[in-house]
Amino acid sequence: MNKEIKAYNNSQSPADKKICNKLAEEINKNLPKAENKIWHAHPVWFIEGNPVVGYHKLKDSVRLLFWSGQSFDEPGLNAEGSFKAAEKRFTSPDEIKVTHLRRWLKKAKDIQWDYKNIVKRRGKLVRLK
Repeated sequence: MNKEIKAYNNSQSPADKKICNKLAEEINKNLPKAENKIWHAHPVWFIEGNPVVGYHKLKDSVRLLFWSGQSFDEPGLNAEGSFKAAEKRFTSPDEIKVTHLRRWLKKAKDIQWDYKNIVKRRGKLVRLK
């Protein structure tokens, strides 16, 4: 695991640390070629420079965010923001359904909107895959 992400996870409460570690482990396992780093103070995974998945601690939960998640057509994910992102929130590591997470991660690899160039395109998203 990336040492900065490990430090982020270690800085959480014991219960949230377990959630973060479980998410990071599955993301790394299912997106082995993705670059991962702390971006805007949170762990994020990128495919060819495009952010695809990340997580961060909220006041009452850990939010898993898929930048293109609204295009996944998955009932377990909720729309987030005005672009194509979707989220799932966890308050316990037991809430993470690994089969669902793996399916979402496969879709994160296969379905992408071009967030890398959103500023250059003045807020317009273009589908990559």
